[in-house]
Amino acid sequence: MRCTVSTQDNAGLLVLAVDDEAPGLSEIKYLLESSPHIRRVLTAFDAAEALRILRGDYDVEVMDRTRAGRPPVDAVFADINMPGLSGTDLARVLGAFRAPPALVFVTGVEHSEAVVAFEVGALDFVTKPINEDRINKAISRVVERVSATPVAQPEPAPQEPADEEVIPVELGGTIKLVPRATVRYVEAQGDYARLHTNDGQSHLVRIPLAQLEERWENAGFVRIHRSFLVALPLVTELRMTSNGYAVVIGSGDDAKELPVSRRHTRELKERIVRPPKSSWG
Repeated sequence: MRCTVSTQDNAGLLVLAVDDEAPGLSEIKYLLESSPHIRRVLTAFDAAEALRILRGDYDVEVMDRTRAGRPPVDAVFADINMPGLSGTDLARVLGAFRAPPALVFVTGVEHSEAVVAFEVGALDFVTKPINEDRINKAISRVVERVSATPVAQPEPAPQEPADEEVIPVELGGTIKLVPRATVRYVEAQGDYARLHTNDGQSHLVRIPLAQLEERWENAGFVRIHRSFLVALPLVTELRMTSNGYAVVIGSGDDAKELPVSRRHTRELKERIVRPPKSSWG
């Protein structure tokens, strides 16, 4: 999966195009860039990659917009039939965003799918083969939506919901959405991270641990070791061992002991004795 960025000098909308077929993605990208209303076009080859882009994994502007209480992009132009997460699955995830972008489906499916598209909140439904006039009508609807939508005020960090984010993970050829609130701790594995969840499972994701540490700090996660990030509200003990300090997550048969490095011990003690920055659950 790849992400590419196209830029134009004129001011306008930031949009994301999603299509698992390269010719279709190239066509919609070209038509979007041809509009004077479009400033930048981000592209993704499937819905999982689209969610990573919308989280701000690849683009500073997307992350800054989210922090400012704005939608990560102004609009998403997506196909419906894609492997893994479908376009309608993506639409349902977008609907849970605090500030969701406008959604336009650009697809070759039958008319019956248009009903489903509007049920999941699509602003428009453009059938393939598409032409410039039709896509411009969809863009005009997006412009109207953006102009009529008040900009949400950014919420203070302590009020950020701990369970808002979901992480797409690939497992056996399928894509599963893992809620952040189900993650007990995260283990570094090179440039990847392994999410250990409440159900005893683990999922490998292509996100460095340092990036998760920065992004999840206000959701109650804290770094305890170069290899571990833990959900602080789930820590039940901080104990001294022969090798230094360790934390215990959970209790009984579900308890898990993880090492605490010397450089993180002081900060961890301070975090344990004061309330976390955000509520949990």
